[in-house]
Amino acid sequence: MHTPCFPLWRARLAAFGRRAHALRQKPLPHLEKLFAQLLPAGLLSQADEGVNSRERLYSLRCTFWAFLWQMLNPGASCREAVRQIQALFCWAGTGAVDEGTSAYCQARARLPLDILQRARQAAAQHAEKLLPERFGQWHGWRPKVLDGTTVSLADTPKNQAAYPQSASQKPGCGFPLMRLVGLFSLSSGALLGYAKGNKHLAELPLLFRLRQLFEPGDLLLADRGFASYVLIALLEMLGVACLFRLHQARPHDMRRGIRLGKKDRLWVWSKPKQKPRYLPKSLWRRIPEELIVRVLQVPLRIPGFRTQSVTLVTTLSDEQAYPAAELAQLYLRRWRIELWWRHLKTTMGMEVLRCQTPAMVHKELEMYLVGYNFIRGLIAQSASLYDRPVEQISFKGAVDTVRQYSPLIAQARSRKKQSGLLRQVLQTLASDLVPERLGRREPRAVKRRLKPYPLLTKPRHVFREIPHQSKYRKDVP
Repeated sequence: MHTPCFPLWRARLAAFGRRAHALRQKPLPHLEKLFAQLLPAGLLSQADEGVNSRERLYSLRCTFWAFLWQMLNPGASCREAVRQIQALFCWAGTGAVDEGTSAYCQARARLPLDILQRARQAAAQHAEKLLPERFGQWHGWRPKVLDGTTVSLADTPKNQAAYPQSASQKPGCGFPLMRLVGLFSLSSGALLGYAKGNKHLAELPLLFRLRQLFEPGDLLLADRGFASYVLIALLEMLGVACLFRLHQARPHDMRRGIRLGKKDRLWVWSKPKQKPRYLPKSLWRRIPEELIVRVLQVPLRIPGFRTQSVTLVTTLSDEQAYPAAELAQLYLRRWRIELWWRHLKTTMGMEVLRCQTPAMVHKELEMYLVGYNFIRGLIAQSASLYDRPVEQISFKGAVDTVRQYSPLIAQARSRKKQSGLLRQVLQTLASDLVPERLGRREPRAVKRRLKPYPLLTKPRHVFREIPHQSKYRKDVP
């Protein structure tokens, strides 16, 4: 340490430098030993200049893994993350850490968003490479699944300004709403990319932002909300095939068109007269005036399904190369995206984002997706090593395994011991399979009753104290 202008501070600054150096050398927290190999080399290194170039207790590397630990432990607060770092410092005997959360929260705010995005993309690519090619293709196409969802944000003025609440909710009684459209790999379940917006943006404009993620040879699966003329034409221009459920507004008279088989026809669609708002004029001019699509109606005989038949539309017009039964089976696999969103929102707790500003909400969302792709990478590695179906390995079981094994891997004193624990993690994932519940039917009903409290019908600062009542009204969910 050289402090010519402040010689009396030299001893104190030198001690701080040693503590910061020791902090960067330790796995804080312990998830680093498990997932560090999934990231590009040097991604979390100290910057040469800027806000992340100083010697700090909460370095970029330390803050990233602590933030990720919070995402993999639903309900974990910033205080709990700081307490974990305090405990590890005390255990290592390297000095004390301030018990306040201010320094850690400021460090989270300094995390560059582009680094989190690169970490998410690297984890998704790693999961894709681990699976054999036969798992990732269908008749030479790479299936990808698309769907949208919404998440709730903390009710703060800044969040409300960027992501307004639903118009049906009274002011002060609702929560900001963020709309997401995610693109997943059907083989690995990893999130390849997403677009976000507020309630005023529909799913199709958000999908238009993801067009750079599509490559020739991709096969897009989606529900009826995406079965539009413009989208199908744009995908064909990119060399991307599609398989959607036919939109309910489209006529589905199977007596029309060129017959390919029983309830299997080729139709000619005409270009809409009105240009979508999200589409530039240059692309609108390139949209063809007519589009040939294949429409097929396939019966479903699966117990528990609400519909008895499904009408599909696809650009795969060769009935010999792509039989109707195989297309129907492929479309039924689209349902997995509903489970993947449930893993993110329910298992990992992403349904409600807690940060107070849009900038931090975006980082919190990215960290959830980074953690999800990390888990998907472990599942893909286990499935490839032990020849197990990826879709049957329990995601919740994988998250639980990571939580319990990661502290032991970090405390292992030799690489041999760490490698043994890592092998045990993969073996545990391969043995924790979700059984195929054929014909399972579970109604959406709640058995445990909610507390009989009244609903908040006025802003909190007004609704401080309810009028006296002999008993609360029991609200039925």
